[in-house]
Amino acid sequence: MTLDSDRLLDLARRYTEAWCSQDPARVAEHYAAGGSLTINGGTPSVGRAAITEAARSFMTAFPDMRVLMDEVIVKDDAAEYHWTLVGTNTGPGGTGRRVRISGFEEWTIGNDGLVAESQGHYDQAEYDRQLEHGV
Repeated sequence: MTLDSDRLLDLARRYTEAWCSQDPARVAEHYAAGGSLTINGGTPSVGRAAITEAARSFMTAFPDMRVLMDEVIVKDDAAEYHWTLVGTNTGPGGTGRRVRISGFEEWTIGNDGLVAESQGHYDQAEYDRQLEHGV
């Protein structure tokens, strides 16, 4: 299936808004019912409830979190959603440090137009450094 770039860009814009909403269920709504989100090769969050909890963990850690959409790249039947996360780690047990980290998600889009699978990537070592020392 070749992706429609306009529809994909609309999905990415809405997904970005959902990440900024502090409502993790809004993030999960962009995934197919059995969709999955894997972050840095970790254990996949499968299904909307699990994806909601994965999003909640970031939203809790960064109450002021903003996600910026940097770019969307269409590749036939897949896409890359490039983003930058900006926020202050003031959630429970937080360091109080400001973070600005960029990454991307490799998306497989289902026939329903939702994300069937997302493989997320960012520089974990740089993220950890910023949590300790700030940007």
